[in-house]
Amino acid sequence: MMLSLRAAAIASVMAVVASTSVMAQTTGTIPPPAPSSQPPSPPPTANQYSSNEIIDAGHRFFGSVSRGLAEIVQKAVSQWGLPNGYILGEEVSGAFIGGLRYGDGKLYTRNAGDVRVFWQGPSIGFDAGADGARTMMLVYSLPQTGAIFERFGGINGSAYLVGGFGMTALAANHIVVVPIRSGIGLRLGANLGYLKFTDSPTWNPF
Repeated sequence: MMLSLRAAAIASVMAVVASTSVMAQTTGTIPPPAPSSQPPSPPPTANQYSSNEIIDAGHRFFGSVSRGLAEIVQKAVSQWGLPNGYILGEEVSGAFIGGLRYGDGKLYTRNAGDVRVFWQGPSIGFDAGADGARTMMLVYSLPQTGAIFERFGGINGSAYLVGGFGMTALAANHIVVVPIRSGIGLRLGANLGYLKFTDSPTWNPF
């Protein structure tokens, strides 16, 4: 009798141990889900230039005076986004009460070809003097290269200045042109003028 009771007790203990083992396997702690990573910044579209491409082109163009270029390009991108074209050229201008501005350069696009452009325009504002400057212009929402040959108006003064570079903004027909200038006599005035782009040089700014 005692032997049968002892065997029954041992069997009961074994059943409890087996049940506990199964529960431990089936009710274990579920690991937390892996944290989701932040989505990367959207890349430029097929016809846009990235910030790095613009900065690299600017460094090659401006050379040793390109300190501050990256910051001013990032400032432009933060306000207007990524450009689908840019112009590299040189200009000479002088402003006293009313002055003139002339430039010569090339418009670069991703997939619409490169075009030589000229620009002219009055520069009427609070600044005075003359300068000869290398100029980089970021172009936004350009539907075709021929659309650049237009009169662009706006605040043609340096809206932002860093490291010897001045940034301005002009617009026409939903196209925005952002000149980035560097040169002797870089001006800080608010030139209330315009720039007219043409496909051939002219002395007529109107």
